[in-house]
Formats: sequence, C-alpha cells, structure tokens
Amino acid sequence: MTSATAPAQPAFGPRLACGLTGVFIAAIMAGLNSRVAALTLVDIRGAHGFGADPASWLDTVYLVGEIAVQPFAAWFAVTLSLRRYQLALISAATVLALLLPLAHSLPLMLLLRSLQGVIAGGLIPTLMMAALRFLPLRIRLHGLALYAMTATMAPNLAVWLAGAWTDRLFDWRWVYWQVVPLGVLSLALCAWGLPRDPPRHERFGQGNWPGHVLLVIGLALLAVAVSQGVRLDWFESPLIRLTLAGGLMASAAGLISEWRHPSPFIRLQLLARRNLGLGFTLFVGLLILFLSGALLPLHFLAEVQGYRPLQSGVVSLIIGLPQLVLGSLVALLLYRPWVDARKVLAAGLAILALSCWLGARITSEWMWRQFVLVQALQSLGQPMAVVSLLFLSTSVVQPMEGPFVSGMVNMLRAFGTTLGSALVTQLMLVRGRFHSDLLLGGLASAAATLGLTDSRLLALSDTVAGEATTLATADAYRVLGVLALMLIPLALCLNAVRSPSLSTRSPE
Repeated sequence: MTSATAPAQPAFGPRLACGLTGVFIAAIMAGLNSRVAALTLVDIRGAHGFGADPASWLDTVYLVGEIAVQPFAAWFAVTLSLRRYQLALISAATVLALLLPLAHSLPLMLLLRSLQGVIAGGLIPTLMMAALRFLPLRIRLHGLALYAMTATMAPNLAVWLAGAWTDRLFDWRWVYWQVVPLGVLSLALCAWGLPRDPPRHERFGQGNWPGHVLLVIGLALLAVAVSQGVRLDWFESPLIRLTLAGGLMASAAGLISEWRHPSPFIRLQLLARRNLGLGFTLFVGLLILFLSGALLPLHFLAEVQGYRPLQSGVVSLIIGLPQLVLGSLVALLLYRPWVDARKVLAAGLAILALSCWLGARITSEWMWRQFVLVQALQSLGQPMAVVSLLFLSTSVVQPMEGPFVSGMVNMLRAFGTTLGSALVTQLMLVRGRFHSDLLLGGLASAAATLGLTDSRLLALSDTVAGEATTLATADAYRVLGVLALMLIPLALCLNAVRSPSLSTRSPE
C-alpha cells in the first residue's frame, strides 16, 4: 500500500478518537448480540414455542455468518472506506435488532439471525485494523487493550445482561433491543469522527474471488460441524461427518489458492514470522483457557445450584468489570523499557493456571461466593495474557499488513471460542458420565446391602447427579490448568519486542 494509492494518514486528535470510540462500541455491540442471545436461548424458545433441536440452529447460523465473514472484513473496509463500511454495517445491525423480536416463525428468525452474524463478523475485525492504522505508537497498546476487552469484558458482561432482561424486566425482546441505543451512538460517533476516505473500487478487480468463495464455503461448513457436534454426537452423525469433510477440503483448497494469488484476501506468508505463527497458536489456546472463567462456573451453578443467569452474573462481572481499567494498566506496564512482554504473558498464564488449580477444589456446596477468588485471578490473568500476546504479535506487522492480520486474528477468535466450548462441553459430558456410573454403581451396592427403599434411592440419585457434575467440573479445571502451564514455554519462545517508547520501528 503506497502513498499513491493509500488514503492519507489523518492526524490523531479528539475527532478521530471519537470515531475510534464508535468502532469500539460497534465491536462490543456485535459481541453482545452473540453472547446474550445464546445465553437466553431457553427463554426465546419458550416465547415462540420452538423445540430444543430446531432452536439450536439459531446460534449455529449466527456463528456461520460470523466466521465466514471475519477473515475478509478488513479487506472490504479498506476497499469501501472504513467510514462507509462502518456506517452501513452499524445501520444494518441496528435495524436487524429491531426486527428480530417481531419475527415469530423459525425460518424467518434463522434468516435474520444469520444476517446478524454476518454483520457481527464484519464489525469486530475493524477495531483492531483501525487501532493499528490510526493510533500513534505511544498509545497503540491502549487500542489493543480495547480490542482485548471484546474477548474479556463483553462475554462476561453478557451473562449479567441476559439475566437482567429475562429475570428482572421479564421481557426477552430486550435480548435483541439492548444494542439499539449502542448502535445509534456508534453510528453518530463514526459518522462524525472517522476520516472520509475515498473508496478504492479498483481492488475488486484484483481480489482472489475463487479462493474467497472456497474459504467462505469451507469455514461455514466447519462452523456447522463445530457448533452442532456435541448435540449430534460428533462422528455418529452423517451431517457432522459430511460438513467436517467438506469444510476441510474447501478450506484447504481456498488456502492453497490464497497462497498462490498475488493479491490474496489472507496473506498466509505472514505466518512465517514466529510471533505471528506461534502467537496465533497461543491465541487459540488462550481462548480455550478463558472458558475456565466463563463456561465452567456458569455451568456448575446452573446444573448443581439451579442458578439463573442473573444469579450467576455476579461471577462473570468479577471478570468483566475490572477489564475497564486492567487492560490499559497492562498496556502502561508494557510501555516500560525494563518490561519483557513475554514474561508478562507467562505470568498471566501462571495466574490462570493458579485460578484453575483453586477451581479444581470445587465441592457440591459451592455458591457464587466460593468462586470470588477463582474469578478474581481470572480477571487479572486474562488481560495480562491477551494484551501482551497482541503486542508481541502485532509488533511484527507493518501498517499495510494490518487488515490481513486483523482478519486472521478474528477468524481464530471465533473458531477458537466455539471449538473450545465444544471440546470443554464434551469433556464434561464424558467425565460426568464416568463419575455418574461409578457413583451409581456404588449406590446400587449400598442399596442392596442396606435395603434402601425406591423413594430413598430416587432422592440419592439426584445427589449423585450433582456430585457427578461437580467432579466433572473439577476435571475440566485440571485439564485447562495443565493447558495454561503448557502454553508458558511457548510464550517464552516468542521473539522479544522492544517497548514502543524505545523504538519507532517494529522488529520482525
């Protein structure tokens, strides 16, 4: 991207800061659209009378749209101009949020939800791209900290919001309407603050469209397989086998096409740089690890203690709310000349491992208060790990390469979170069955010896189910804790990057 073809770099000031704030709000809005609706799916099903299996596709079609678009979003933002692109997508997201509660048939809701996923997939990657392009080096890390909040704050804030709409206001429609005020605010800020760059329509004739189509098809099929795998018992389902095989073949063909094309949408050659190739591997591991603070306590409290989202929301807010300041504090730390970002990343992973070790001591008597220390450690370890990793990875990227990296990071983020959720859920299912069989076997032996009545056995079987869930949760904490420890050596293998305050040029 040369100065002859690229838009001029605008000076950073209050107006541009407002525009970037609008981009950040749009990314948060997209994250809430995904997470809150997924958490309240039972309430949405009940309001419409949908069955559990058909309604599960509401989350799947959203994920398909999100993952299929994310790798290419930054390319389209550059081609159409960031301001036009943001205004179009934010407007569409706001309109869809208004319309979704008015749809009463499942096919129509699936259509609108899939469009909402496409819009979300287009909005989130532009935050990183805009931070890399517009922010001066002296504050760029704070922009990356804002992007990190879309992975650390938004998913945890969504739990409390889901409970507020369904348990406090008793109106499930706010699950969708909640983003309308955010959309209006984001639209105003982007319209006023983002630079009015001209579109670059000539890029449409340069793109690798066959590779693009193959990747969209492949990623969409893989998203279906990962999203529906647990429900359909993975390889026991012909649908999962077909979508997984087709997705892998189409994605491989698309990546080969992108590798060979002179003007690709995804520049795979960038992965040869250690801090990108190894950094992306660490990023996926981090996303799976973050489930120890999100999925595990919520699942336990719901299954064992019967908590609703509003009651569980406090354990998520312990992680989510501190991110408003912790991300920037980590950025300030990384600006110190004596700080090695690799060691900050390793320390964050060690804190997450400690959180998992404490979580593995869980008993069936735990309420939300017993999770406070576990979640507090998560709230500290997550920003230390993710902000440091983003700094180490993006520091080897030139400004013209930002859109390529942004697309890949966000594709990995969507896939990593979904794949991790599926794997952890499957692990808990398998371990729960294992512990249940052992406990029920012991209960049957005791019943024969002590002559327990059927009513007494029924009461004890409920206790056994709770204990099996508790033991399975402890096992999942242990596995994720081991994962955190395994990632530490990889973190220390990344290339050292000097503090931005000491260098105006990033090493490769």
